[in-house]
Amino acid sequence: MRFVMAVLLASVCFGTTGTAQALGPEVDPASLGAARLVIGGGALGALALALRLGRRRDADGTPVASPTGTTPADRAARTARAARAPRHPLVELLLVGAGAAGVLAYQPTFFAGTEANGVAIGTVVALGSAPVLTGALDWVLRRRYPGHRWAAATAIATAGVAVIAAASAPSGGGAPADPLGLLASLGAGASYAVYTLAAKALIDRGWSATGSMGALFGTGAIFALPLLVATDASWLAQPAGLAMALWLGLVTVTIAYLLFGFGLTGLAPATVSTLTLAEPLTAGLLGVLVLGEHLPAGAVLGLAVLATGIVVLATGTAGRSKRADQPPGPPAAVSTSSARA
Repeated sequence: MRFVMAVLLASVCFGTTGTAQALGPEVDPASLGAARLVIGGGALGALALALRLGRRRDADGTPVASPTGTTPADRAARTARAARAPRHPLVELLLVGAGAAGVLAYQPTFFAGTEANGVAIGTVVALGSAPVLTGALDWVLRRRYPGHRWAAATAIATAGVAVIAAASAPSGGGAPADPLGLLASLGAGASYAVYTLAAKALIDRGWSATGSMGALFGTGAIFALPLLVATDASWLAQPAGLAMALWLGLVTVTIAYLLFGFGLTGLAPATVSTLTLAEPLTAGLLGVLVLGEHLPAGAVLGLAVLATGIVVLATGTAGRSKRADQPPGPPAAVSTSSARA
């Protein structure tokens, strides 16, 4: 359950992105995405590097304790995963490159989608497409079907996403959704799938959650820096602009992806992607409570359906984890223990 809760907490952090963007000044999406990645990815990469150097300096060979994957149990799990998937430097370099490319592509496509069609539709399309794309790619690349419960939960959650999108669409007299904006949001969903699968592949090869996320986002930050310099970054000199950039970088990237990476150590990529659909729930609630937006009845129904899908997946995942952690024993012993409890 700790992996599920970590992903859900990460989703809450993700869900503040659109609200922070709406409260901040008008900014070019490319400049905003680059600044977010430079700040958040740079901090995440620096943290991963500091932890790695700290472990090397530890004379007795005991890594520094961390909630993101360096406890004795987590180190044993990484060793077991590495034995199943031997480490090859070239393969890992390619995975870091692919994951960093996904990270870089996600930023401008997500913000372009929200700018073209609004926070609600942009977020819903980007996040709604991500679980399906992640599950499909994971199935193709690993030949591992995510499971019937995942399929059912994703179908329910995606139906909720569709209801929200339909309810949020302009009425007959309004302008229709921008096709290029929808394409950008779908591109964000595909980019999300790429870096999620790349991070999971690195973790399966023995990388820590912090190390995996730090490599992907730290590399992305390096390449995002010239993009930021090439844009008009004068908005960072404004207090409101700087506050928005720091929130988007440190909260929705650094903290969020530490939690996200920890969730990946214990869950399948497809499961993680579906659980992150809690982001539209957070975004919808913040839109009402903070931005004063009005949700039509259809959107409320869609959020309820979406929440149902997440609950179905989360409870099923927690149930499997509990059964897997329960030590084997004769039925009589289990029954007696339950009676005493």
